[in-house]
Amino acid sequence: MPEEGDGHRRGGRHLRAVTYRASDDEIHLVNMALMLRRPLLVTGRPGVGKSTLAYSIARELRLGPVLRWPITSRSTVEDGQYRYDAIGRLQEVNLLERFAEKSAHGAGAPTAVEPPDIGRYLRLGPLGTALLPRRTPRVLLIDEIDKSDVDFPNDLLHVFEEGEFTIPELTRLHRPTARVMTADGDAWVELERGQVSCHEFPLVIMTSNEEREFPPAFLRRCIRLEIRPPDQAKLAQLVAAHLPLHEGPSLAVREQLISEFLRKQDEGNAELANDQLLNAVQLAQRIWNTPEGRSLIMKHLMRPLNEE
Repeated sequence: MPEEGDGHRRGGRHLRAVTYRASDDEIHLVNMALMLRRPLLVTGRPGVGKSTLAYSIARELRLGPVLRWPITSRSTVEDGQYRYDAIGRLQEVNLLERFAEKSAHGAGAPTAVEPPDIGRYLRLGPLGTALLPRRTPRVLLIDEIDKSDVDFPNDLLHVFEEGEFTIPELTRLHRPTARVMTADGDAWVELERGQVSCHEFPLVIMTSNEEREFPPAFLRRCIRLEIRPPDQAKLAQLVAAHLPLHEGPSLAVREQLISEFLRKQDEGNAELANDQLLNAVQLAQRIWNTPEGRSLIMKHLMRPLNEE
């Protein structure tokens, strides 16, 4: 249930996390992933709440902000681990050397320039931040993994099995520790000899729109969860959580919108996202009383995602 002060008026991911209603199967599979230290592969149509599940879990279990890693065809495991701006660091060295030369002009040989702290140019990615040693696990959302390169899933599993990785740029330093930035905004962390090793395995949520097949070696290491399109009862719960009856359109209007939403899904295998229904309900509060308003809602807000 939403906490006091977590009003439905707040939008975005916070609102979706508050109003998400997990099924019993979803709860059981999430618990299995936590106990077995396995990534959770979540499949389903676009808009059914795959990504929202990660935010709902993080909020319910108080695991901190979700670490989101959106995947593209160019994504590599190294991108998720860390990024090192070697060019930026080299440019700063050059600037410092020029400044030292100007300062020493006419006063003998310039003093040696110390290279800038490497930590200012090295930031852990979402995967690297999730694998930091903490008492409680973080939630790592690897969004739309089916967009990745063919080798990406197996490369990712290797890191998950080890639960650690090494940053070569730090192991070459002549000191035992180094401070680097994390994916959490301006947060910093101290690493020993460039080693990132988890204490509690993160809860990894990988979403897929089922646009590709994954290798068996990858699938057998995952807990698989398919989120099916919600039925009328679950949609009614979702709408009620998003917009209470006393602040939205009437129950009859809600039921009509839900029925139209389900009808379009059933006829011709149309793809509709839950957000479309929620937007329609919210707007119906203002323009449903006119024929033009009803037509706009049905034609534009209820338009299938796979309709050209």
